[in-house]
Amino acid sequence: MTGHLADAAHQLDLSATGCHYVATGFARDLAAAQDQTKPVQRTTGPALTHAHQGNGPVVNPVPVSPQRRHALAHRSPLEPRAVVGRARLRQKVSDRPPRSIPDRLWDELFDRMGCERDRALLEFYVSSGARAVELLGVGVNDIDWAGQRIYVISKGTREREAVPASPQAFVRLAQYLDEAGTPARGESVWRTRRGSDRPLSYWAMRRIMQRANELLGTNWTLHDLRHTAASRMANGGKLTPVEVQAIMRHANIQTTSRYLTARVEEMFDKLAEHYSTPRPATSYPTGYSADDIKAVFGG
Repeated sequence: MTGHLADAAHQLDLSATGCHYVATGFARDLAAAQDQTKPVQRTTGPALTHAHQGNGPVVNPVPVSPQRRHALAHRSPLEPRAVVGRARLRQKVSDRPPRSIPDRLWDELFDRMGCERDRALLEFYVSSGARAVELLGVGVNDIDWAGQRIYVISKGTREREAVPASPQAFVRLAQYLDEAGTPARGESVWRTRRGSDRPLSYWAMRRIMQRANELLGTNWTLHDLRHTAASRMANGGKLTPVEVQAIMRHANIQTTSRYLTARVEEMFDKLAEHYSTPRPATSYPTGYSADDIKAVFGG
């Protein structure tokens, strides 16, 4: 028993010695760090992102560019945005084109809509380019049947603005109202089909898209419908970029120009047509002898 107690005491003595050296090393390192840097506050959260202002407890391992910060400081919105180089260790972010739904996949998505209401909504989304919440907020008095347009509350300006839509969208809307009935004046056009009568919410429409995606194995979103509308308008060859900007209600023409891109599917189809085109036959004007043509051009 005495031997076990002696061993235990020896182990405790070794542990105490080790803790002493570890604590001494920590204290020495902290003292050296305090000599080299300013005292920092014990803060978390947003202060971590303001190390260049002296508010953060750590230094960002990916430094910010002081040239960029100086170039963008106190810049007037009317002035062009300065182009400066990236800071050290910052990776280049690729500018991906907006996600638009190809025609073949669009037909599959449209076929998965289970009622006239959902089909009418998709027709309005892809022809008007309205945002998801804007279209769901359209009331009975916001529909101009004669002018083939609807009025929405714009996301940015919060103003009531007119948005044109396709005749097919209004045909689908008329079929939906014939089936479900016209709501009271001032009420939303889009109503739920189950439970109590209430306006269709954004989350309910989002769930409709999710169920269609589960059946198709895709991941399209409601905002992809707006991208699809802008891509069709910009690349259809009938509208100018300025007209597309006005319809989509973009604040900057550069946002509209992002949609002037060719889809990979379209390039494949055009390349296949190019490869299948036969080589044009060589012909020469009449009046020249075959020997002269052979001597000049070879044969």
